[in-house]
Formats: sequence, C-alpha cells, structure tokens
Amino acid sequence: MSKFNGLRQACHFGPTLIVTTIAWGFGNYYWWEGPAYVIAFTVATGQLVVGWSNDLYDYKDDLAHDRTNKPLVSGLITPQYLMKWLRFMVPFSFIANLLGPLGIKGGLVYMLGIACGVGYNFHFKFSILSPLPYAIAFAALPSSVALSKDVTPPVWMWCGGALLGMAAHFINVIKDMEQDQVSGIQGLPQRLGTKKSIITAVALISVAILVLLK
Repeated sequence: MSKFNGLRQACHFGPTLIVTTIAWGFGNYYWWEGPAYVIAFTVATGQLVVGWSNDLYDYKDDLAHDRTNKPLVSGLITPQYLMKWLRFMVPFSFIANLLGPLGIKGGLVYMLGIACGVGYNFHFKFSILSPLPYAIAFAALPSSVALSKDVTPPVWMWCGGALLGMAAHFINVIKDMEQDQVSGIQGLPQRLGTKKSIITAVALISVAILVLLK
C-alpha cells in the first residue's frame, strides 16, 4: 500500500485528477459516457508519464531542498522502483491512446501534449520558452477529443486551452520560486519573479475568459 501511495503522490495526483476530469467532460460531450471513461483512463496514463518523469528528474533537487512531501525523498518508493513503472507506462500509454476512442489522429495529438510535458521536465523548465509546452499540451487535450470525432477543434478550444495552460505554468511555479532560482532553474516565471508572474497569470486567465466567452 505504501508503494501505491508513493506512485500516486509521484504522479502529482491533484493536477492528474483535474486533467483526467476535463478529458472525461470532453469525452462525454463528443462521445457519450461509456467511451468518456475510456478516454479519461487513457489520458490518465499519459499524465502518469509526465508526473513520474518529473519526480525522477527532480529527485536530486528535491533532496537538496529537503522536500519530504515528495515520495522519493520521504522514502515511500525508490527511484529504481519508479523507473520500472515508468518504463512500462510509456509504451502502454502510447498504445492505449492510439487504440482507444481517441484513435490515431486524436491519440497522436494527445501524445504530442505528453511529449511536451516530458520535454518541459527535461529541458524547457530551464528556458525562457518554458510556457510553450504548457500551451501546446493544454491545447492538445481538448483538441484530441474533438479530432477523435473528425471535428476540427474550434479556435476557442485550442486558443483558450493554450492561454489557460500558460497561466497554470506561472501559478504552479510561484510556490517554489525562490528554491528554483537557487537551483538555477530559469524558466520564464523564475526570470520575471513572483509579482510579475502573478500579474502575467491573471492577464492570461482574463484573455482566456474573453476567448472562451466569444
């Protein structure tokens, strides 16, 4: 049970649950309740890949900052154990999304979002372009469900998703801003600082609301 809790914590359960719920909502809108649950499941597997790879990559930095809320630091699971599950989940998620209701087109678009999430973990979090993977990933999620029904994603969907994704990036970084700066993590929020990041997040959310209401 402790290892299960460790895997659950390492996937960043809150954000994973939110993304999975959003996927179910769009799945229910474009399909119906049955396929929506399958879509939610396959989407969740992709979120596991992003979350687990993030905790593995950040392990040394989490140790340096004594982040005992992280399962690898607290000892709930070991890096080797998490890596074993990650090696299983990467191909499983890819196949499940392409063979599930999302289909080839929708599945590939969603997996592009997952690739962006992993790319952020390993590269973009250090770059001034750090919001870019969030923008692509948040636009890809609803768009992938629309494409699974051969519907061209409307502008409000992918544009609003991209704006909210970037806002989520700025908000997510704020809590670890000072520690990230000490560790040399220089994404755009870290370069702007806490105050400007909050202002940027509010501005992005405001524009997203305008886009979604049109």
